Amino acid sequence: MEKYKVVVCDHIHEAGLEMLQNDPQIDYVFAADVDKTALLDVIADADVTITRSSTDVDDKFIAAAKKMKAIVRAGVGVDNVDIEGCSKEGIIVMNVPTANTIAAVELTMAHMLSCMRMFPYSHDHLKNQRIWKREKWYGYELKGKKLGVIGFGNIGSRVGTRCKAFEMDVIAYDPYIPASKATDLGVKYTENFDDILACDVITIHTPKNQETIDIIGAEEIAKMKDGVVLINCARGGLYNEEALYDGLKSGKVRFAGIDVFKKEPATDHPLLDLDNIVVSPHLGANTFESQYNIGTQAAQQAIEAAKGIAYPNAFNLPIDETKIPAFVKPFLELGQKIGFMASELNRAPIVSIKVSAQGDIAEYLDSLSTFVTVGALADKTGDTINYVNASFIAEQKGIKIETSAELSSSAYKNLISVKVTTDKRVVDIDATIFEEGVQRIVEVNGFDLDVEPKGNFILFKNTDVPGVIGKVGTLLAENSVNIADFRLGRNNSGEALAVIITDTPVKDTALAKLAALEECISVDAVRL
Repeated sequence: MEKYKVVVCDHIHEAGLEMLQNDPQIDYVFAADVDKTALLDVIADADVTITRSSTDVDDKFIAAAKKMKAIVRAGVGVDNVDIEGCSKEGIIVMNVPTANTIAAVELTMAHMLSCMRMFPYSHDHLKNQRIWKREKWYGYELKGKKLGVIGFGNIGSRVGTRCKAFEMDVIAYDPYIPASKATDLGVKYTENFDDILACDVITIHTPKNQETIDIIGAEEIAKMKDGVVLINCARGGLYNEEALYDGLKSGKVRFAGIDVFKKEPATDHPLLDLDNIVVSPHLGANTFESQYNIGTQAAQQAIEAAKGIAYPNAFNLPIDETKIPAFVKPFLELGQKIGFMASELNRAPIVSIKVSAQGDIAEYLDSLSTFVTVGALADKTGDTINYVNASFIAEQKGIKIETSAELSSSAYKNLISVKVTTDKRVVDIDATIFEEGVQRIVEVNGFDLDVEPKGNFILFKNTDVPGVIGKVGTLLAENSVNIADFRLGRNNSGEALAVIITDTPVKDTALAKLAALEECISVDAVRL
């Protein structure tokens, strides 16, 4: 069994470390406490690394990582990663963009409420100064106020829906989303930035790049209402800090809630001298839940990348993301995943790979085919497979790659199908993505299913007679295998297909016992 080296360069949640330790194919090295110079020797033969803000992925790091396939940045920001340098060396860079979404959303709400009611100051007045003076602390209500949201992605949209619950009038500005993403949530959408500047409260939720640095400066603040409230729990530098200071000092900006600063730690920042600002030390991801999510999602992505299963949330994929709708990229990742699964279930020399699609995703078959091919050929040919060479290696191996745009004939808005044919058998898998990015396998070789492509899978095909489920469950229990989920598909030919997800990989001895059951037609195992 081939093993892959994953180096954890910075601290992540223990649950993520346990995932790496428990995978029999992962050679896991914890190097969070290793000196950063010595770390270069540790990563020399690593397949994947997991980093956070404490490790700079610079030219020295990249030069030392001679075998590296991918880097997982455990968090949202990639400011400390040289993405261009990684791309030149064929290293895929991924982040974990949604793990701390709720934490950031709720922190934004905390800052907003604190600004409106001056809560930290009234708390200090009573708790630390022991002064009871209710008349000093008149605040404002959120109800009826107009909120401007700059950036309406995962975080901004959730802030918007929560503020709708407070009966605020919410308006969104984001040139990179369709207007329907806002309007479907009952939020107004504008392409005119001045509409945002006219709001009572403004919160920003964009990435930090050349377009968004200083997006709010002195000129924009001058156009705002007197007494506006400004919130930034996204990235430091999105508000021009000098202009923000002047606005707060003059009273043009009545209050501000700031979690992030241009230069951190910001222990001597001039903004801290003001008495109409609520601050926190970059706490957007600082909840126990988000740290668990970040650690486990980073570990899962590292495992998938090491094995060549998929590269979720990659920044440097071989597609121009500015030219494709947002819904396409998750389908590409899903295609790579089910390509890997189809070939794992069909372990023999591949003859052909056919990729079909229904719905809007069918317009992107060429890119989809590339991703499926990378997944299907991962660790199967003896070559290093990537998005650039996948089609060439397939051609060299005599593997026929076919694509087909199909007329919509299913209940799904978008559907992708992968058929991997070897000289022994054919495996055909259909999959789709529902709202909020929920991935689902919906059919395997003609059996209707509903299962997430993640975890330890047993695919048990059997004659459809009473008692089979009980026998399978008993046998797995006798072999100390705990079932996490059990999904069943049936056909009209008297056969059934059980997809069994287990907490741990199933040993060959247990698989052999399943295969020996009288009702068993076939049994396969795969780990995604």
